Amino acid sequence: MAVVDALLVHFLNVEIFRGLKPLQITEIARRAERVVFRPGQALIEHGRTGNAALLIVSDGAVRTLGPDRIPLNEPIQPGSLIAEMAMLIEAEHTSTVLAQAPVRAFRIAREGLEAQMVEDPTLAEHFVDKIAARLRRLTDELKKVDAILAGVAAQEATEGDTSRVRETA
Repeated sequence: MAVVDALLVHFLNVEIFRGLKPLQITEIARRAERVVFRPGQALIEHGRTGNAALLIVSDGAVRTLGPDRIPLNEPIQPGSLIAEMAMLIEAEHTSTVLAQAPVRAFRIAREGLEAQMVEDPTLAEHFVDKIAARLRRLTDELKKVDAILAGVAAQEATEGDTSRVRETA
């Protein structure tokens, strides 16, 4: 049981899994494949379609930019779930993550998760709720950005009107 508990701790701290029953998390962990990436190996690649998420267990992965894979100062922390939408739907990766040292991870394949959701429909409901909540937060953030941009545009328009008034006076 201690081995199972040690595995589950990695899953318990991931937002999308919070609120699941211990048995549901145990089954996700049981179906997940343990993988190790060698230095230089890509965990995910920009533009490629994924079919699994990766729950990072060890240090050593870094997000890169562009086709030249320029490393960003963005190390992927243990406990991070990358490519999480790929475990639920067909999704194209928006970045590349490379191993700079050996990286251990759990690969949570869509096929296994879909089978589990067929067996336990409450799991599918949980993921729908989590994604809907994330979309609501994103919508709220976009509304804030829109309001800021509208305020800047209004201020620029007002300043432009003021300068035109000064020019005609």
